[in-house]
Amino acid sequence: MSQATARIASPRPVVTPSRNRKPVTERTAEVILGLFPDISSGTRATHKFFATFLTIVSLIGFLFLLGINTLLAQDAFTLSNLKVEAKQVADQRDAINRAIDSYAAPEALARAATALGMKPSETPVFLNLTPPAQNGVERG
Repeated sequence: MSQATARIASPRPVVTPSRNRKPVTERTAEVILGLFPDISSGTRATHKFFATFLTIVSLIGFLFLLGINTLLAQDAFTLSNLKVEAKQVADQRDAINRAIDSYAAPEALARAATALGMKPSETPVFLNLTPPAQNGVERG
């Protein structure tokens, strides 16, 4: 085997001095970290602002729902009051109708007429309200 073939068959690893390795790795890490922003402080701030934003939005939504619920409850109270008033008016109307019926009853009218000195008719007369027969045709 020739010397050239021996070199190709068993390549030797390239050895760099140890004093150059540390600065190269540090510089590489600095370059890589320089490409990306500092995640630890930005993440905390982002989470803090996001949590604050969600809290505010939730609070506003809760207050909005509370307001709607209050308005609906007020309408329910108004409706309840109107139903009570309608029942009272219906009761008053029924009482007035009973009073009118008691005054319009035949017995009550006869008593009132007697109290005024009126007497019942001895010979009642009935009125015939049908129209008279026309052209000799009588209605029966």
